[in-house]
Amino acid sequence: MVDEAVILAGGFGTRLKDTVKNVPKPMAPIKGKPFLVWLLSYLEKYGIKKVILATGYMHETISSYFGTEFKNLSLIYSIENKPLGTGGAAFLASEKVKGKDFLLLNGDTYFEINLYDFEKFFKATGSVMSVVLRTVKNTGRYGTVILDNDRILSFSEKFQEDRGLINGGIYLINKEWYRSVAPQGNFSLEKNILEKKIADSLITGFVSDSYFIDIGIPEDYLRAIEELPSVE
Repeated sequence: MVDEAVILAGGFGTRLKDTVKNVPKPMAPIKGKPFLVWLLSYLEKYGIKKVILATGYMHETISSYFGTEFKNLSLIYSIENKPLGTGGAAFLASEKVKGKDFLLLNGDTYFEINLYDFEKFFKATGSVMSVVLRTVKNTGRYGTVILDNDRILSFSEKFQEDRGLINGGIYLINKEWYRSVAPQGNFSLEKNILEKKIADSLITGFVSDSYFIDIGIPEDYLRAIEELPSVE
């Protein structure tokens, strides 16, 4: 099993600012604990050993709460001094990855997939990057992913309010490939890597109907408070 993961934990939480104040989005409280506790507990359950927290906005809030370990996880911090976007933050954090491949997770989504199955899929397809996808009734907030025999063909724009596949915010990535194709500085993982590289790189989609929630808007953040089980 891949035993290193990067969590993108530098989000400003702009759409949550009236509901969750003065903390980075992954630190939004759920049942008295930061949302990150659920993500870290989930990774630890699958034998992940090291998590690199890609932080930026109010990074001290995260490091002072979690320190250098959580349960059986070793925690390392990758701190961006200026906004680098999702792609740039992942690129900076990947410098601290020792292995060939790494998991990447959005710090504001919880998608309870079987990581063992995901890794088997990633290796079996021989892809340089795999994305976990989920079918939702309304893709308008996310944009739609078009899939053909496991290969991602395209991404359509947001605001098309139809049923379809969306990017669920969990990835397996070949580190060497990612660092070779990534632009410099501030860039978007979605726009500059996924959308630009699908034509000439094998990027695959792993479809799952497991429990999924994105706390990026107040309505779903409040739903997470109700739905997520208590964790130790």
